[in-house]
Amino acid sequence: MTERILIVEDEKSIARVLELELKFEGYETAVALTGSEALIHFREQEWDLVLLDLMLPEIHGLDVLKRIRASDAKLPVILLTAKNDVKDKVAGLDLGANDYVTKPFEIEELLARIRANLRVKNPVDENLHRFEELTLNESTREVVRAGRQIELTPREFDLLLYLMRHPKQVLGREQLLNAVWGYDYYGDTNVIDVYIRYLRKKIDFGEDATYLQTVRGVGYVLKEQPHEAQA
Repeated sequence: MTERILIVEDEKSIARVLELELKFEGYETAVALTGSEALIHFREQEWDLVLLDLMLPEIHGLDVLKRIRASDAKLPVILLTAKNDVKDKVAGLDLGANDYVTKPFEIEELLARIRANLRVKNPVDENLHRFEELTLNESTREVVRAGRQIELTPREFDLLLYLMRHPKQVLGREQLLNAVWGYDYYGDTNVIDVYIRYLRKKIDFGEDATYLQTVRGVGYVLKEQPHEAQA
C-alpha cells in the first residue's frame, strides 16, 4: 500500500518542491497551506506521516500539532523549522513531534528522516513473508494466496518457507535438501521434486500465474510466471 504524507507548508514554492520529490519517491501526498487546511486534511483522511511547518497562517504549527496529538498519539510528525527557532523546536518535541529538519534543508536528509520515521511506525514483522499474492506467517504457520487459505504439511511448509526466504533465486536440489531435510538425510534428492509437485497443486492450482518454476538441470525458483508459459 502506498504511504501517504501530508505536507503542511505555507510557502508555495517549498510545498511544490516537497510534493514533487515525495511523489517521485512513490508517496501519495496532499498539501495544506494553512493551519486550518492542515486540520481539515488530518480529520478527513488517513495519513502515515505529516511534514509540519510551524509559521503558518490562521493556526500556528504548534497548535496544529497539539490538536493532532489530542486524537492521534502515534502519527509521525516531522517539523520544518527556521534555523534559529530553538524554542519552537523544543516546544514541538515536548508536544510530541517525532523529529525536525531546519530550513534550508537538503532533500536527501529529509527523505532519510521520513523513511526512518515510517520504519518506526510500521515495523517489519520478520515472521511474515510475502511474495506477490502469497503470504506465509512463521508464527501461526498460516499460508494464504489471494485470500485463499492453504493447508500444508510441516515439510511442505518448511520447503515453501525456504523458497520464500530466497525469492527469485535459483536453488539447487542439494541446497534445498540440506536446508529443509538436514545434512544427515541420506535419501534420494528426488524427494524435492515430489514435494515441489505437492506445493504446486496447493499453491498454483486454479491461479492465473504459477510461482514455483523448474530450472532444468539445476533446481527450482520462486518466480511469477503466466500459466501458459510454464513448461
